[in-house]
Amino acid sequence: MSRVSKPYEIVERALELSTTDGLVVIADEHSSANLRWAGNALTTNGVTRGRTLTVIATVDGAEGTASGVVSRSAVTTDDLEPLVRAAEAAARGAGPAEDAQPLVSGVPASPDFTDAPAETGSEVFADFAPALGDAFARARSGGRELYGFANHELTSTYVGTSTGLRLRHDQPNGTLELNAKSPDRTRSAWAGRATRDFKDVDPAAMDAELAQRLGWAERRIELPAGRYETLLPPTAVADLLIYQLWSSTARDAVEGRTVFSTPGGGTRLGEQLAPLPLTLRSDPHAPGLESAPFVIAHSSGDSGSVFDNGLPLAPTDWVRDGKLERLTTTRHSAGLTGLPVAPGIDNLLLEGGGEKSLEEMVAATTGRALLLTCLWYIREVDPATLLLTGLTRDGVYLVEDGEVVGEVNNFRFNESPVDLLSRASEAGRTEKTLPREWGDWFTRAAMPALRIPDFNMSSVSLGV
Repeated sequence: MSRVSKPYEIVERALELSTTDGLVVIADEHSSANLRWAGNALTTNGVTRGRTLTVIATVDGAEGTASGVVSRSAVTTDDLEPLVRAAEAAARGAGPAEDAQPLVSGVPASPDFTDAPAETGSEVFADFAPALGDAFARARSGGRELYGFANHELTSTYVGTSTGLRLRHDQPNGTLELNAKSPDRTRSAWAGRATRDFKDVDPAAMDAELAQRLGWAERRIELPAGRYETLLPPTAVADLLIYQLWSSTARDAVEGRTVFSTPGGGTRLGEQLAPLPLTLRSDPHAPGLESAPFVIAHSSGDSGSVFDNGLPLAPTDWVRDGKLERLTTTRHSAGLTGLPVAPGIDNLLLEGGGEKSLEEMVAATTGRALLLTCLWYIREVDPATLLLTGLTRDGVYLVEDGEVVGEVNNFRFNESPVDLLSRASEAGRTEKTLPREWGDWFTRAAMPALRIPDFNMSSVSLGV
């Protein structure tokens, strides 16, 4: 009978089985717990466990080094040799890898590499679940219905290589999304939170926020498309700037394909993008937003390379005091472009704004402005300008002289996040936030609200 080995044993055994020039083994041990609710009542809950093993084989040939990547789930010791052989066959059958580099070496081993994986379970909701039940009761008495879900994941990743790396990272990831609806379902409001452990989320406060927004929506105001002064909440700012980060690869910029390109093959590095002293940065050790301190690459692409697995990550400023400071590079693309090695990091912070909360920014508004809840269905229109389009969702509100006076219709927008940074007239206090659009892929973000004097609402939308 096959034995389910400990993750580090799986990694070590796979490395022992290798017959190629180099091998990288990544074992991901997943666990998750979730709650779902509808109409002020829990509907489902569950706990899952799983393992994924990725084997990356490299073969040195006369024309260069080739790589082969194979991933499988639920791997046991009996599955290892076929998996390693499949990766080796893929490498031998492939042409030279463009991003080939010597495998990383010389990184000190993680002291907990041989420890059991970390796991989450229903106990992560021990304090949250009763507080959610209280929120259900308040919502019921207040004539509104709560819908949503809470999900907590914990992934322990073990990276071993034939060059001697033995690294391990535990990544907790929690999300909470809460919708409030009026009984006739004509009004809806949304709030979301990202958390590492559900100890810093308050369902009662979120319900109070949603109740206020449903109250605002009792008055409906129709507005045409156009350019409006607009207050973008942190969640919307995160969705836009995450897309900007994903689009900031140095090679594409040097080759003239992105908003960060200049005519003749140069880049906009050093250019002032924003008049406000804003710094867009990533830091694997940012408090509350901690992420892997080394590269974990299950495949190669524009922004990552399997050859860089285990490469240490350092705090990186992408934009510093409004000036473009770095573009993302692998070791390969850094060599091609002559730019510093700057791999992507799994969090993003925008700092350097003021101290005002979103509520205080609303109160300071003179004249008319729109207050958004969130954005969704964001898609790229033009990579040369990073023009994005998308829709507003779950509440757009009209602010007049510092007060919210009602809810307006939804819009389709057309804007570039790079252009928005150049036009922002005010930034609020940076706070942790959950991106609404990209929350399935990127949850560790801290952003301020931004005031945009002329946000382009290109057409009216019938979305909710």
